[in-house]
Amino acid sequence: MEQSLRTPDGARVAAGPADLAIDLSVQGMTCASCVGRVERALAAVPGVARASVNLATEQAHIQIATGVTGDALVQAVAKAGYEARVLSDDNRHTDDADARHDAEADALRKALWLSALLTLPVFILEMGSHLIPGVHRLLANSIGMQNSWYLQFVLTTVVLLLPGRRFFTIGIPALLRRTPDMNSLVALGAGAAYAYSVVATFFPFLLPPSAINVYYEAAAVIVTLILLGRWLEAGAKGRTSEAIKRLMKLQPDTARVLRDGNWTDASVSSLSRGETVALRPGERVPVDGVVIEGSSYIDESMISGEPVPVQKTEGTGVVAGTVNQSGALTLKVTKTGADTVLAQIIRMVERAQADKLPIQAVVDRITMWFVPAVMAAAALTFLVWLFVGPTPALTFALVNAVAVLIIACPCAMGLATPTSIMVGTGRAAQLGVLFRKGDALQALRDARVVAVDKTGTLTEGKPALTDLIAASGFDRSTVLRQVAAVEARSEHPIAQAIVQAAQQEGLSLAPATEFSTQTGAGIAAQTEGVLVQVGADRFMRSLGIDVEVFSDQVLRLAEEGKTPVYAAVDGQLAAMIAVSDPIKPSTGQAIKAMHDLGLKVVMVTGDSRRTGEAIARQLGIDEVIAEVMPEGKVEAINALKQRYGMLAFVGDGINDAPALAAADIGIAIGTGTDIAMEAADVVLMSGDMGGVPTAIDISRATLANIRQNLFWAFAYNTALIPIAAGVLYPINGVLLSPIFAAGAMAMSSVFVVGNALRLKRFSPHVHA
Repeated sequence: MEQSLRTPDGARVAAGPADLAIDLSVQGMTCASCVGRVERALAAVPGVARASVNLATEQAHIQIATGVTGDALVQAVAKAGYEARVLSDDNRHTDDADARHDAEADALRKALWLSALLTLPVFILEMGSHLIPGVHRLLANSIGMQNSWYLQFVLTTVVLLLPGRRFFTIGIPALLRRTPDMNSLVALGAGAAYAYSVVATFFPFLLPPSAINVYYEAAAVIVTLILLGRWLEAGAKGRTSEAIKRLMKLQPDTARVLRDGNWTDASVSSLSRGETVALRPGERVPVDGVVIEGSSYIDESMISGEPVPVQKTEGTGVVAGTVNQSGALTLKVTKTGADTVLAQIIRMVERAQADKLPIQAVVDRITMWFVPAVMAAAALTFLVWLFVGPTPALTFALVNAVAVLIIACPCAMGLATPTSIMVGTGRAAQLGVLFRKGDALQALRDARVVAVDKTGTLTEGKPALTDLIAASGFDRSTVLRQVAAVEARSEHPIAQAIVQAAQQEGLSLAPATEFSTQTGAGIAAQTEGVLVQVGADRFMRSLGIDVEVFSDQVLRLAEEGKTPVYAAVDGQLAAMIAVSDPIKPSTGQAIKAMHDLGLKVVMVTGDSRRTGEAIARQLGIDEVIAEVMPEGKVEAINALKQRYGMLAFVGDGINDAPALAAADIGIAIGTGTDIAMEAADVVLMSGDMGGVPTAIDISRATLANIRQNLFWAFAYNTALIPIAAGVLYPINGVLLSPIFAAGAMAMSSVFVVGNALRLKRFSPHVHA
């Protein structure tokens, strides 16, 4: 069943895809290879349709068939070498999850400090002479070179057994399963340097005299620098989810509720539908509800992105997490817990963050083979230096092979895309733009044309009756009364405007029977003993009724942007009715902003061409496709796609749902209908067109950020692997030490995450 939520205006918004899915928390992943391994393990479970794993959130979203259990998925992940647990609404955002993340960061910090304290003397003993002249001679004269090696052996052994143990306990089993990952590369690199040094220390007779040397400092420093990168990465990754955490903290813990005739403070989790809650000035709304007493202004910027407070009076809805301004309100609880708008916005953002963009598929294909390719490159480097390199060949072979293993760890590759998606979609949610599907984030970047519906999208969607001209022989009030009686059975905005006009004139409406409708054309019913038919000119023509008598008036009204409809009584043309739907104040600025972004704007409407073109002239819209029936909107969308390329369609009504689904990117106005929301890829909570350029802006910014990350990750590895292998040595004698390789690799991941975090400061361009 499709989950949905309500906007502050009362409209429902779809909260997630209508698929059967299970989410897992996965611990132990460190790089893109880990992600691929977990995805392959999950995809192998019978009944799994699709598995998407996010390294940044450490979560997996699995679309499944009926019968697949969470236990089966957890076991599959365990066989791949990782820990997993099933996530639910109850435990998804528990304090335990935060505590576990904090504990992991704290453990990394302690391991880093221990490793650094043990590594520092090893580094000084071996590398001091390179940094401070005379240190090497001083150490040789004081403790002796052999004793120095023994001390380095002891300290490095402790580094590898304690803080560095994690790389071996994870990496070696992964290697034995023939699924090597980053830990495998670190374990091989540090282990090879350590093993070579042990042989040189205790069994020097096994090596050529020129090759007797130790690299304890390389093994120890590699572990220390990788731990430093992991610790910095853990802190940075924690910051990527701050948008979600801030949303979660918006809902207060307690509320003042009326129970047994007394007002008492109670936990929000204990509230149930139908209870009465008091909201004092300055307080956050604890749950979704409806005002039953009082008047105040509510700051709904966390939902809509709009800074202007909204007035709330009796009968209007309020949303959990919004802030009451000055007045006191009494609310009736309508939604609690996971059903609130806030909870479902969080769920929608998380689903978008879990999705993979098409660009990620390229990364996945590369990283699947990347670690094995790196190991092969390291082996080739070792062999080339061993058989072709200068003396001591074995030493050169070891050092360069270890440098290749360390520099190529694909951590940055695995983080490049998901961290940007996390921060970008989180920032979008703060601005009132909800991406229901992650791939819409990439598709929106490539949009060339924006097609828009008129009613409720460009306009307020609440038209008012402006003119009613009765035909000869008909009384205006009688026609209005009869037409309003028929239109009272319809939910169309024009129908509501006619009914409201009749009520304002004090006309009493008789019941209507035998009601029938022709979608997008007109309606008919019996009332007061006559057959009343109301609709557009094409509906009248289909009934054989000539409307030319009103041609002059229709031309004038169309030039004014008013929509004409006709009424017939017992088969005779009775009146021409004009309705005007006011344009939303923000629409003109939004159209200009889209033009500034290089987009073409096309209006697709069921109104007459004259009416559509009149509105287009007012707003500067590039093209109008008018008199389009609901089923014709899909044809219009497809035709526009063929002419212009990637297309986004913006709509809000039931008849917009097929067009939203047919467009490359469907954007639903947040005050629209359930069906429109369910068919859309992006939802604008603010309810106006201003969110469209904002969504496009953040899409482009996020994709640019991803491209920067991927360039850094791929170009960095591509450029430095040959250097680590020693290609510059024949030219200028330069070799990349494993120590510098480890530091550079660790910093690459931190750079990628730090670059993604810049999106937190994103602000839409001001298109003046």
